[in-house]
Amino acid sequence: MDTNYLENNYLTLVGKVTGDKKFSHEIYGESFYVFNLEIPRLSGNSDIIPITVSERLIKEDTLIEGKKLLVKGQFRSYNSYENEKNRLILTVFAKDLLEVEDVEEDEENEMAKKDTITNEVVLIGYICKKPIYRQTPFGREISDILLAVNRAYNKSDYIPCIAWGRNARFCQNLEVGSQVKIVGRVQSRTYEKKHEDGTIENRVAYEVSVGSLEVIEEKHDESEDENKEAV
Repeated sequence: MDTNYLENNYLTLVGKVTGDKKFSHEIYGESFYVFNLEIPRLSGNSDIIPITVSERLIKEDTLIEGKKLLVKGQFRSYNSYENEKNRLILTVFAKDLLEVEDVEEDEENEMAKKDTITNEVVLIGYICKKPIYRQTPFGREISDILLAVNRAYNKSDYIPCIAWGRNARFCQNLEVGSQVKIVGRVQSRTYEKKHEDGTIENRVAYEVSVGSLEVIEEKHDESEDENKEAV
């Protein structure tokens, strides 16, 4: 079956540039940079999301502190080897980068319908670890999901997702290998990592907060069905 990788993994974010851009890497003479985008939540807090972008999408004054941008792209992962340990790094890979005042009127009106807060990601992938279901001391239900999303050239992105409430209860019964479609938002959260020597390091984790989840039913081969009917 042919895979449309742009349909498997796409997102739209609107937020403000925070901090300075940093050089990330270079491929075939094309340089890539990373910057942080601050996206408000309805609660009043904000998510700080790392964006990886090609130099070819950056104008001279695009990545100025406080500049409001519309980012379209994909949520991606890669492995980083630090101190002989493997660590999963997550970033948004920008395929389009626009200043909000440059957005076409109809798109801007659509953003206005969402209370000017735009943070949406759509993923279609496979459950690659048994979801972990738990409850907080206050009785809130949570499931941790690791989703493998296919990418071109036989690559995959491994995206941590977190489901709540009835979605969390539903996820605890999902089997490894199940194909699902998740719609949610990219979020950041801080946590403390305790090392073997007793020191504590503050870290930031990135994940998808699940808004809706749908199991994708695999289509049966019609020829198989016909053979079954003929038996």
